[in-house]
Amino acid sequence: MNISVLGAGAWGTAVAIALTAKNKVLMWGRNQAAMQEMQVQRENVAYLPGFPLPDNLEITADFSAAMAHVAGNDSLLVIATSVSGLRPTLEACLPYAPQNVIWLCKGFEEATQLLPHQIAREILGDDVAIGALSGPSFAQEVAQGLPCALTIASTSPALCQRVVQALHVNAMRVYSSDDLVGVEVGGAVKNILAIATGVADGLGLGLNARAALMTRGLAEISRLGVALGGKAETLMGLTGVGDLILTCTGDLSRNRKVGLALAQGKSLAVIIEELGHVAEGVRCAQAVRSLAARLGVDMPITNAVAGVLFDGVSAREMSMRLLARDSKQEVS
Repeated sequence: MNISVLGAGAWGTAVAIALTAKNKVLMWGRNQAAMQEMQVQRENVAYLPGFPLPDNLEITADFSAAMAHVAGNDSLLVIATSVSGLRPTLEACLPYAPQNVIWLCKGFEEATQLLPHQIAREILGDDVAIGALSGPSFAQEVAQGLPCALTIASTSPALCQRVVQALHVNAMRVYSSDDLVGVEVGGAVKNILAIATGVADGLGLGLNARAALMTRGLAEISRLGVALGGKAETLMGLTGVGDLILTCTGDLSRNRKVGLALAQGKSLAVIIEELGHVAEGVRCAQAVRSLAARLGVDMPITNAVAGVLFDGVSAREMSMRLLARDSKQEVS
């Protein structure tokens, strides 16, 4: 199968590496000098150092060539940008009339509070098969070929089958779902909760606190997911609780690193500069806070994280505010 991956960050590169096992893969990036360097060195030194690129992975900065590679109906276009880059990338793709499109980003668009599939439908219309590839996965481990389980979410059974066929190899397992809302909400909100658990761990609040935050955070994810039309059972699967566990506890988690740094008293600007990668939970927190308020969904942990990120609340004050909340009967 011909596959083009648009975006040469860590996760896009890792997925491109995995896809080469069974497919003809081309990876596009906008920085021509960086792509030429990657082609020569056969390594993404900037975003995924230490993992050689397969010889059969094509590298290009030519957008037209990347789109021509997936001109056929049996091909697949994979968008590996951040959520903020999804809309302009889809708009650039539109003149080429792609038929099968999936994305790897997780979050809500900050300005519109839309999920990725809503953005895609706005731009591509209803005739293009679209889907989200999500689940608990760190780029480094996928590039290394370690075991991983993902979910492709789409209302198109044919697209789900195509993605499973392309990626279900060796140590990677791919499952399918028709619940785009549930899958995308789980992947988005868990990043915010990873910031919260990073703060708690950075403050030395203990493993009990981490478990409590994750459990109550899962309740927040479920409330928002169901309010938006997702299925509660989806949030109990790979793209809900599975992704939550990985992102809140794994040392490779960018969003957890943000929380740890906030606990040290670092400013958000310094944290982002030191991280050098996109941490989707930062932008997502603002969007989800606004969306939850509009829908009347109770999300105290999300609100607390947004307070630290954007309202000048200290990490320690955030934790004290959460602990001072009135006790309630535990409900989802």
